[in-house]
Amino acid sequence: MRALGGLEAALTRLEAAVECNERAYEDAAALADDRARLAEDRAHLAARLDEAQARAARLEGASRTVEARLVKVMEALRRNPAGARH
Repeated sequence: MRALGGLEAALTRLEAAVECNERAYEDAAALADDRARLAEDRAHLAARLDEAQARAARLEGASRTVEARLVKVMEALRRNPAGARH
């Protein structure tokens, strides 16, 4: 009887260890899924950042062009204030 009790205790410990292992594998799989999602999100955000930076560069160029044109107009007006009335 004592051997049977020891065997049952060993089987109980083995079942507990198997369950613990299964949970660890499930946790590892969930972590891998989370990591994949984070990598995908990161790639998406990086692409959006690149687009935003490109747009900012275009706007900066347009701003410089407008500024240069305004400077020319203001200089022309300073040289010939009467020309602004026509």
